[in-house]
Amino acid sequence: MKPGPNPVKGYFYIGSAAFLWGVSATLGRAAFTGHLLPGGASLRNIDPLILSQSRATLSLAVLLCVLLVRRGASSLRVPGRDLVQFFVLGVLGVAVSNYFYYVAIQRTNVATAIILQYTAPVWVLIYTAVREAQRPSFRRSSAVALAVVGCGLAVGLVGSGGFRMDKIGVIAALLAAFSFAFYNVGGHKVLARYDRWKVLLWVLVGTSTFWIFVNPPWKIIAAHYDRQQWGFMLLFSLLSVLGPFSCYFAGLQHLEPTRAIVVSCLEPVFSIVIAALALGELVRPVQTAGIVLVLLAILLIQLPEKTGGHEELVVEPIE
Repeated sequence: MKPGPNPVKGYFYIGSAAFLWGVSATLGRAAFTGHLLPGGASLRNIDPLILSQSRATLSLAVLLCVLLVRRGASSLRVPGRDLVQFFVLGVLGVAVSNYFYYVAIQRTNVATAIILQYTAPVWVLIYTAVREAQRPSFRRSSAVALAVVGCGLAVGLVGSGGFRMDKIGVIAALLAAFSFAFYNVGGHKVLARYDRWKVLLWVLVGTSTFWIFVNPPWKIIAAHYDRQQWGFMLLFSLLSVLGPFSCYFAGLQHLEPTRAIVVSCLEPVFSIVIAALALGELVRPVQTAGIVLVLLAILLIQLPEKTGGHEELVVEPIE
């Protein structure tokens, strides 16, 4: 008999994914700026587009090798109909979210891109309400609102960074939010039928295929990255994709999408705290207020509530 969903495990997995994304955000600054890495080593700049592409492709290579050794090729096969679904999830979910987030940062700033992307909990809440899968209770709606406002304060929506209006940038950030919401809902559904490793493998195949068309391999070769840069990209791929997405998909097996995506708002919180500890960056009072709001949102969303006959959208874990 399969074990039922365990919310505690779900929060732990999603929180772990958010922590790893926070670590990778701090590491990503070295690639974008060439700042000193731990140990005093200097890293040459890596194009953000190539960094986004390499983290998915290298993660796929590592995961494929591990699964082939441990399970064999035959265990990784899926029916063609489901393969299409995995590709759609990989392209319209993971790849598009990452790509438009990158475009949003280019056209606006990091604060604007993050706050708009983290409106994703709102879209998940609306989707589940429209599909009548969940009742948008006051508690659940309040938690989503607190998470969005908290993220905005934490990343500098109020202050020197501020909200930078650019039509293309804002549209790109909102598309990233829709995509983020899409792979939360879509990923939750496919995890009802497949274990997370097989889901992650084929999602990464779809994501990597997308990036090949956006940025062909010969452009990467032409960049002439050295061994240190490739080593950094491998480490970055493990910390920003393979590790956190495996945790996130595990969390989606235990939590319904709205709870999962609210907990994912810990990512900017971890990014701020890690940057303060590792890089000595000052945490402003308004950021502290944002962190508190995000934590309150997570506490609020995890409180039990009457479902009123509506399903909680939780799948039984497949281990």
